[in-house]
Amino acid sequence: MKKLVVLRRVSQVFFLLLFVYILWSTTYPLRGLLPAGTFFKTNPNIMIFTAISERIFLPGLVFAFMMLVITLVLGRFFCGWVCPLGTLMDWTASLKKKRRETTDLFNRKVRRVKFVVLGVIALASFFGMQIAWVLDPVVLAARFVSLNLTPTVTLLLDKAFIFIIRDVGFSGLHDFYRALKSSVLGVRVAYFANSGMIFAFFLTVLILTFFITRFWCRVLCPLGGIYSLIARFSLLRRVVGECIDCGLCRERCRMGAINDDISYSKGECILCMDCVYGCPVHVTKFTWPTFKGLPAKRDAASSRGLSRKEFIFLILSSVFFLGFRRGSRKKTGSVVRPPASLKEDEFINRCVRCGNCMKVCPTNVLQPSMLQAGLGGVWTPHLVNEIGYCEYNCVLCGEVCPTGAISKLPLAKKQHAKLGVAKVDRSICIAWSGNKECLVCEEHCPVPSKAIKIEEAWIENRMIGRPVVDTDLCIGCGICQYKCPVRPLRAITVSPEGAYRPKG
Repeated sequence: MKKLVVLRRVSQVFFLLLFVYILWSTTYPLRGLLPAGTFFKTNPNIMIFTAISERIFLPGLVFAFMMLVITLVLGRFFCGWVCPLGTLMDWTASLKKKRRETTDLFNRKVRRVKFVVLGVIALASFFGMQIAWVLDPVVLAARFVSLNLTPTVTLLLDKAFIFIIRDVGFSGLHDFYRALKSSVLGVRVAYFANSGMIFAFFLTVLILTFFITRFWCRVLCPLGGIYSLIARFSLLRRVVGECIDCGLCRERCRMGAINDDISYSKGECILCMDCVYGCPVHVTKFTWPTFKGLPAKRDAASSRGLSRKEFIFLILSSVFFLGFRRGSRKKTGSVVRPPASLKEDEFINRCVRCGNCMKVCPTNVLQPSMLQAGLGGVWTPHLVNEIGYCEYNCVLCGEVCPTGAISKLPLAKKQHAKLGVAKVDRSICIAWSGNKECLVCEEHCPVPSKAIKIEEAWIENRMIGRPVVDTDLCIGCGICQYKCPVRPLRAITVSPEGAYRPKG
C-alpha cells in the first residue's frame, strides 16, 4: 500500500476543502471558523514582498516565516501537499494517459524562469512596487473560487433544487433544501464584472498541465521559487541505494526533478513520493541526515544559479515594469474605492486582488476593475453603484482584507468615512428638469441627518421638492445612485472627491 501517496492525497483534499470552505464562508454575515486571510497570511510571496514594497510590518509575516522554517526542515512540501492550485493541477494531469517526458537540459532551462520572475518581483518590491499577486498560485485559486466557482455552484444547485421540488413534484426534499438555504446555499449569488476573463486565465493555467505536468510550478510560480530556494537546504532528503537504472523514477517525476543519472534537484522536489513507490527494487527513500542505512552518493544535484544574460534580463524587466507603473495612474479620478482604502498608490500596491472584499460585500457593489484605474489597477476592487451601494452598517471588507489595503474600522468610524460625494445632474433629474415629484434619493439616504436635502420651490403654481446634496454630510455610499429611477444614466452619481484615504 502506498501509504505516503495516500497520505499526500488526503492532505491535498483536506487543504483544498479547507481553502474552499474559508472562501465560501467569507460572505455576509461572516460564518467561517477561520479568518478569511488564513492562506494569504501564510504566503511568503505575498507577505514578504508586500511588506518590502510598503516598508511596513504585516502581521502575516510571522506565519509566512514559519512556513519557510518548516520548508527548511521538510523541503518543498507546500507545493505537493497543501497548495490548492497544485492539487487542481494534479487532478487535471491525471486525465492524461501518459506524462510527457522532458530532458535534463529542458528541465534546467525552464525551471530558471520562475527565479527570473521571482527576481523581477523582488527588485520591483525594493523600488516600491508590489506585483507579487500577478502570478501567485493562492491568489489565482482564490479569485477563481470567490468570483467564479462559488456564485456558479450556488446558483446551479439552487435552481436544481427548485426544479426538482416545484416542477418534478418531489416535495420530500423541501426540508433539506431549507436547511441548505441557511448554510451552503445561503451564500449570496453575486455578479462580478470580468469574471469570464478571470475564469479564462485560471483555465489556461490548468490546460498547460496537459502539455507539461505541473507547468506552472516548474516554470512560472514565484511562491514555488521561494520554496525551491529554501528547500535546497532542507534536512529531509532523497537517497537511492543500489539502483538498476530502470529510469522509472525519472519518468514518473511530475516536476522533472530527477536527472538522467538519478540524482535530483532538491529544490524542485515536491515530495509527491511517486519515485519511492514506483521503484521496482525499493531502494529509493526519503530520510534525515542521521540515517545510516543507505548511501547518499546520488543525493541532490542543485540547479545552478542565474546566468549573466538572465540577470541582465531580470534588471531590464524590472526597470520596464517600474516605468510601466508610473504611467498607469491617469484614470484614477473616476474610481470610487472601498471605505477607508489606503491612498491610491498605496492601495494599488498593497492590494493582492484576492477577491475577499468583493465576495463578502452584501450588496455586490465591489467589482474587479479592468482599466478604470489604469493598467496598474487591474482587478482591484472599486464601487459600481449601478449594481449596488456601500451598506451603511457593514465593515466586512476591511475585516477580510489580508494586507490592510482596506483599513479595518469600527462601525461608528466607518459610518463617517467618506468614499466620495454625490452630485445631482439637474439636466436629467426628474425633479429639476421635469418639475415632477421625486424624493427617492433623499428617502434612501442612510445618514441620520440626511446628506440629501429637499429644496422646495414654487413651479407652475405648485410646490416642487428638489434634491440638493450637503457635501459636508455626504459619505458617498452610493445608495442614491443605485436607487435613482433615471435611466440609462443616473441623475445622481458619486465621485471620489474628498474620500477618506488614510496613509498606510
